[in-house]
Amino acid sequence: MSSIVHFVKRFVPGLAPVSHGERLRASIGALIGILMTGLVAGLALGHSSDLPLLIAPMGASAVLLFAVPTSPLAQPWSIMGGNTVAALIGVTCALWIRDPMVAAALAVGLAIAAMLVLKCLHPPSGAVALTAVLGGPAIHAAGYGFVLWPVGLNSLLLLMVALVFNNLTGRRYPHLAVPPAPNPHRTADPLPSARLGITQADLSAVLKQYDQVVPVATDELEDILHRAEIRAYDRRSGGVTCAEVMSRDVATVGSKTSLKEALRHLREHHVKALPVIDGDRRVVGIVTQTDLLDKADWGMAAMGSGLGWRLRAISHSDRALKGAVEDIMSTPVRTATPGMHIAQLVPMMVDAGRHHLPVVDDDGRLVGIVTQSDLMAAMFSVTAHAGSRPPIAIAS
Repeated sequence: MSSIVHFVKRFVPGLAPVSHGERLRASIGALIGILMTGLVAGLALGHSSDLPLLIAPMGASAVLLFAVPTSPLAQPWSIMGGNTVAALIGVTCALWIRDPMVAAALAVGLAIAAMLVLKCLHPPSGAVALTAVLGGPAIHAAGYGFVLWPVGLNSLLLLMVALVFNNLTGRRYPHLAVPPAPNPHRTADPLPSARLGITQADLSAVLKQYDQVVPVATDELEDILHRAEIRAYDRRSGGVTCAEVMSRDVATVGSKTSLKEALRHLREHHVKALPVIDGDRRVVGIVTQTDLLDKADWGMAAMGSGLGWRLRAISHSDRALKGAVEDIMSTPVRTATPGMHIAQLVPMMVDAGRHHLPVVDDDGRLVGIVTQSDLMAAMFSVTAHAGSRPPIAIAS
């Protein structure tokens, strides 16, 4: 019996697990989408037409638009382009080929080919092409009008509901590719985390070799793999957290602190950044050496004297420095929490060019600070510890 159950389970597709909330969200979205499409179509065109207010392929479109809105098969161009092309091909086959079975088969085959060429593949569109051929006398009588009504209007109405519902429920739609993050140093080099591990070029090469339609957006696939890499490192590192590597005795300033005093703190503690806190130790900003160089008022004597003068002033004097910390501090501030794993800090710090990351508790109060030096030391320690483990014997 167990062997039979095991055999049957092999036929169950390996869908990614989703929460009960996501299942409910997708179901409610499809319900609202189909209901609104039918109601608006009925109000716009009345119920006297022989053509249906809704066609069956819209049910399949609803599955894609609400259950997998990030899929390339569910994007606006996919549903509008795919359904339109399939309807045009289906009507043409129905008009020119007498045998309905031949016309149906040819319509579906040509529709798939056209959608692949036009990059608007939408599985329900195959049913649209089939409906154009086998949908009955009313659809045949409509001719090419079937492309506009009900196919075009149904597709447009369902798409509009998907646009509103998905975004209101926290799902980015349409799923436009996120532009690559700019290098904070304004050079052509890729971000540090993109120089090792799986790159976009690697992914593109493998997908080309795979040579099959993958119903997942490439940027989503890249993000999934990147998160898996971070999780794997986190597992290997034993889950080292910010609380274990951060500095706890942190030099700070207030927003009203003079820049002269802030500069003295930087010199005294040999640090390059000072968190700015309020009376309850909540982080309201951060002031760095770069802020002092680029934003501070060094007085009239500095006019036209350039960066070199300011560097010398920071090194030897602060007599010309004017203003308060609130005039130049950077805000809002990206922060970490004590329980955050160091694997999560890499994109937050390295890719964004941040050298310091304040650590705050649940109330936003400062409890420490992590620097790139702390992160490097922790990662080296983890790597060295992993390298000291005895090799695992693998049976041949």
